[in-house]
Amino acid sequence: MTQFDPIPRRVVLVTGPSGAGRSSAIKVLEDVGFEAIDNMPLRLIPALLEEPSGGKPMALGIDLRTRDFSVAAVLEALGQLTQKPGFSTELLFLDCATDVLLRRFSETRRRHPLAKGDRPAAGIVSELEILGPIREMADVLIDTSDLNVHELRSEVESWFAKESDHRLSVSVQSFSYKRGLPRSVDMVFDCRFLNNPYWEPGLRAHTGKDQDVADYIAQDPRFGTFCEKVEDLVLWLLPAHLDEGKSHLSIAFGCTGGQHRSVAMAECLAQILTSEGWQISLRHRELDRRRRDEAVK
Repeated sequence: MTQFDPIPRRVVLVTGPSGAGRSSAIKVLEDVGFEAIDNMPLRLIPALLEEPSGGKPMALGIDLRTRDFSVAAVLEALGQLTQKPGFSTELLFLDCATDVLLRRFSETRRRHPLAKGDRPAAGIVSELEILGPIREMADVLIDTSDLNVHELRSEVESWFAKESDHRLSVSVQSFSYKRGLPRSVDMVFDCRFLNNPYWEPGLRAHTGKDQDVADYIAQDPRFGTFCEKVEDLVLWLLPAHLDEGKSHLSIAFGCTGGQHRSVAMAECLAQILTSEGWQISLRHRELDRRRRDEAVK
């Protein structure tokens, strides 16, 4: 960023399934200095951002209750904001396991917005399915399944609080080239040249998170050099992006199926960056999709 470039205004879209902690996350963002607006009609967002603000960051909560909500409308709004000059737009998705959501609704006796009567299970499953495409677009994904309200506050603050603005938040993810590149990714590394565990019958059903798969991939003579060069490049670039004024950097590893090689590389880099003190969000797009599909069955 040159001395003539204005600092982009930070806009965070906050969404997630009912009961996952979206409202709590918005409250935390408000407490750390964001102008927070919940359930604002999507069509009004462009006009809102045209109003003078003094550069104050903004958090916009959206969910199924938003007046003109639809997956297409949310993705369209996100795309428009991402391309809007003078703004730095992020999508924060509050996720939660199906069984935990069910327990939370049972304990609070709240009615799920998609449930008929007082049976929330069907509504929870339906909402998770509807939000699936939006979840995949998330820049920051926080799984609240095992978090209490204090831990959720700490997690949100670590990503968005002013005192941590000098810390570049890094998302590392894996994906399958069959389903295309992730949205708004900054750096992509192709892992398809590495030996593929898919062709080993004993490893096919496993993932890159399993040690036997990681060991198999590491036996490829090109693996060590690849890891070292990726590590050196990323660790060299991160301070430069921080100096440039970026608040978030997305790094993705891709392979054919998004199950073995890309997962193992993402896990490896995330561990290295965490040990170096960087704030890391780790995601595996295809594994997450499979988990969600199994939960819906």
